[in-house]
Amino acid sequence: MKLLILFLPLGMISTAQAVDLENGEEINELCAGCHGEYGEGDKNGDYPRLSGQPESFISKQMHLFRDRKRPNLPMLEYVDERQFPDQEIADVSAYLAQVELPTKLPPFDEENFDPLKRLLEAKRVVNIPRMPGDIEAGRKRYKRECRSCHGSEGWGDHEKGVPMLAGQYSVYLQRQVKKYLDKHRIHDPESPDDELLAAFTAQELDEIWAYLSTVDD
Repeated sequence: MKLLILFLPLGMISTAQAVDLENGEEINELCAGCHGEYGEGDKNGDYPRLSGQPESFISKQMHLFRDRKRPNLPMLEYVDERQFPDQEIADVSAYLAQVELPTKLPPFDEENFDPLKRLLEAKRVVNIPRMPGDIEAGRKRYKRECRSCHGSEGWGDHEKGVPMLAGQYSVYLQRQVKKYLDKHRIHDPESPDDELLAAFTAQELDEIWAYLSTVDD
């Protein structure tokens, strides 16, 4: 059995717990109905990609859902204290965080082609569709406004629990920004009254999505 030590933010779990990745994989079978077998999310962006996100970020969102501090109807029947105790949140968060998904299929091997293997490989590939917009303008704006938290190319910060934006579905990101602007979610828990996103025009946000949609190419 593989074990990993997980440290969750203070106030969430009082002590560090050893997490069970095998149990996390089993729990993920329930999550897979919406978020995909590998945590790849729904390719239409209805459900976000979870694989590769910082484990402390995943864990924090699970606690917010469970504590009814982040409203989300599809999650209600799955997250309560009895069905989803702290240890199971820790296990599945650690499991999803370490799942790596390729952005493209490996080269085609004509001599040793295995249709089933190719199909399984294709299921793991996540490559965000290009979004319309000025990519270069979006790149400059991202570098100026977003990189200090979300990383130089949008892959997040695992140590600080900052989620990745690159590799996440643009439609989902657009929907979350609207929730931030409508005060249904808090963009920066350390600065809950932060108005950064409100400073962007719709066009400027579209340019950022256009840039981020190219990072995993």
